[in-house]
Formats: sequence, structure tokens, C-alpha cells
Amino acid sequence: MAFPQPRPQAPQLPQHLLRTVDCQQGAVRAVRFNADGNYLLSCGSDKSLKLWSVSRGTLLKTYSGHGYEVLDADGSYDNSQLCSCSSDKTVILWDVATGQVTRKLRGHAGKVNCVQFNEEATVILSGSIDGTVRCWDTRSRRFEPIQILDEARDGISSVKVAQHELLTGSVDGRVRRYDLRMGQLHVDFISSPITCVCFSQDGQCTLSSSLDSTVRLLDKSTGEMLGEYTGHKMKGYKLDCCLSSKDTHVLSCSEDGHVYCWDLVEGSLSLKLPVGKAVVQSLSFHPTETCLLTAMEGRVQVWGAEPEETEEDTMAS
Repeated sequence: MAFPQPRPQAPQLPQHLLRTVDCQQGAVRAVRFNADGNYLLSCGSDKSLKLWSVSRGTLLKTYSGHGYEVLDADGSYDNSQLCSCSSDKTVILWDVATGQVTRKLRGHAGKVNCVQFNEEATVILSGSIDGTVRCWDTRSRRFEPIQILDEARDGISSVKVAQHELLTGSVDGRVRRYDLRMGQLHVDFISSPITCVCFSQDGQCTLSSSLDSTVRLLDKSTGEMLGEYTGHKMKGYKLDCCLSSKDTHVLSCSEDGHVYCWDLVEGSLSLKLPVGKAVVQSLSFHPTETCLLTAMEGRVQVWGAEPEETEEDTMAS
């Protein structure tokens, strides 16, 4: 006789505040998990990039070398390198362990909004207010980019890479997907300036947020709109959106001090997370677990599905 299957658990959401990190680097412009989710990177308006332990909230290293505020950062798959970009028009490749600048990449004509490694960390992709995406070889000693993508008619706000595909969002209201293997470009017109783009974990969809206070889920191959998520406020700031680690929920920052979390399929609001009274500047979802980072003013918040056991709880049990 077959036993009935256990009911599938409703996916948990990161609704418990586990800790707040006072970054002491001016306003935190972006917060990012590293590749395995054990560390976080905070980008400061005081020109510094900082590396923290997520579980302890302790500062591990400070990276100084930018001439103006740091706007985005990414960690390599093996945690040996970081890349960051800044309003100073440069991209920096860092050695994690020593904190030294490995290379400073110049060429953008304006502030650099977004930066990402490819999966092997052999290439850094950077997107700038100058309307270009530049591809830099991390192993070469040459100072020129290996490729410049200049199709956008306005600034690039967001860049993501997955395998052989590159996704960009621009203030010109277009989401562009470059198939680097086939040499093809696919364009989806959203009509409102794009603030953030990302791929779904299964690689079938793209998510984009724009200044009409709407997050949209598109089918990657057909461009068909699969979902529209609204209720949050995004009118004047470049704020992040993302998908949960299992593609069950869509999340977005908001100018009203909350993170909005919608059910991907239903489109209904599952959670409105009260972060604080200011703009939620940035967010990052853990690569595998139900854990979320948010940034507001000078602080980073770590959120989890369960409240963390304190030492007293452990003693009691």
C-alpha cells in the first residue's frame, strides 16, 4: 500500500531580521552575496568596498582604491577575486586575501553603474552611464577591453551574465540579451527606464524592474510577458529586483522603506518586509538558502526564514 505523499511545504520567506550591520562607509550603494553566500560585499559612498561574514556580521577586509563612491561589486566563483565599479569611471579587480588592486580598468566615459564576473571569472563585464558595456579579460595585461557593446541609446543600469548569455538593462527602456555563442542580440522594449535585470535560476525567464514602479517577468525565448508585479514605489532611484533562490518569488526594493515579495506564479503580494523609513537601496538573495540582504542608508540587514537561536536558547534546550 502506498503512503500519501507529504504535502509540499509552502516556500519559506526571509521575514525574520537576523542582524543589522553598521557598515560605517557612508551610504551603502549596493550589497551583494558572494558566490557561496557565506560572505557579503558592501559598496560605500565613502569610496570603500567592504567584505563581511554573513553569519557573524563581522568585518573581514576593507578594499580602498576607488576615487569616488563604489556603486557595485561581484565576487569570483572561487572567492579569490573581487571586482567593483565606481563613479570615478573605473573598474577594479581586487585580490581578496591581500586587499591589493590587481588591475584598474579605465575606458568608460562616465560613472560605472554595474559590474559582474563571468562564471569562470576570466572576464569582467561593466555597464556605464556612457551607454556601453565593456568586457575586460582578467588575465591579460592589456588595458583595452576585449569587446565594447554600444547598442544602448542611454546609460546602462544593470548587467547580468549566465553561461553564454549577457543581459543588460538601460535607461533607454530596453532589455537586451546577447547570445555570445551565436552572435545574436534580442531586444525587449519596456518603455520605462530599466533599473535592474536578472535571469531566473532555471535560465528560462528574465526579470526587469523599471521606473514605472513595475517588475516584469518575460519568457526569454519569445519575449512574452509572463507576469507583472506592482504595489511598490520606484520612480527616481536605481533599485534592485531579484528572484528567490528557487524561483518561487519575485523581490524588489522600494522607495517606501519596504521590500516587496510576490508569488511568481500568482502575482500576489506574499510579503511586505518593513526595512526602515528610508529608501531600500539594494538587495541580494542567497544563492541556495532562504536568506536576504538589504541595504538602507549606512546599514545592511540580514533576513532569514527562521529567527536565529541565541546562545541562551541553545543552553535552555
